[in-house]
Amino acid sequence: MIDTDHILLEKDGEVARVWLNRPHKKNAVTVELLHRLDEIIVEVDNDPNLKVLVLRGVNNTFCSGFDLDELLSDFIGTTTAMDVAVLSAKVCDRLYSMNTPSVAVLEGYVTAGGFELMISCDFAIAADEARIGDFHIRRALFGGAGPIYRLPRMIGIRKTKELMLTGKLLSGIEAVDFDLINASAPAEDLDKTVEEFIANLTDKSPFMMKLTKMCIDRGLDADIQSLMVMEHLAVGNALQSEDGKEGVTAFLEKREPKWVGR
Repeated sequence: MIDTDHILLEKDGEVARVWLNRPHKKNAVTVELLHRLDEIIVEVDNDPNLKVLVLRGVNNTFCSGFDLDELLSDFIGTTTAMDVAVLSAKVCDRLYSMNTPSVAVLEGYVTAGGFELMISCDFAIAADEARIGDFHIRRALFGGAGPIYRLPRMIGIRKTKELMLTGKLLSGIEAVDFDLINASAPAEDLDKTVEEFIANLTDKSPFMMKLTKMCIDRGLDADIQSLMVMEHLAVGNALQSEDGKEGVTAFLEKREPKWVGR
């Protein structure tokens, strides 16, 4: 376990567990926290022994957004106001684009900056009673790390407007129905649900996880003919890889594959 005032990193076998650690502020984000999270994402992505990143908050709450005390004292009304948006967008994009799949575990408040971290993860699993929403408009603020380009790709324009223009909060159960998250569970079953979910990620070829995730992430950003070319190249890479050969051989030999990550 690596411990700082703002964030914890625990390497648990093949799983990197990252904990936002500001319980006195409902794990609100600060500039220091964002810089440290950025470092952790790079560290996890460069560690061949880690196959999934799990992001959550201590004391049964995920993240209530950017620390408003810091925002007011250091950014609002200053010429550096955009700096915090640039930093937030950079870190969230690194989280979204990393090769290692990421899972957000949602409890308590998942609002504003916390909501942006959540939609930057590949997957999200919530406690039934979590409170999830963009929320910025309730404070006459605007989210600077993904809602206008990630959210519509997840849930469509109408539902995006419903969340961003009303500032409404969804329970975990409602967020599943909104197609915003993958699963919801009662609080007492949340850890079990998370472990069962990530078990379906850690047993896969890390090489193919990287390749498949990269292609899916670009799937809505180009024309079909260009995507077909990317698909052809991905198929070629898969068929030439050691893991591709191992996957087919293991199936034919009726045994579990042994991945080498290339």
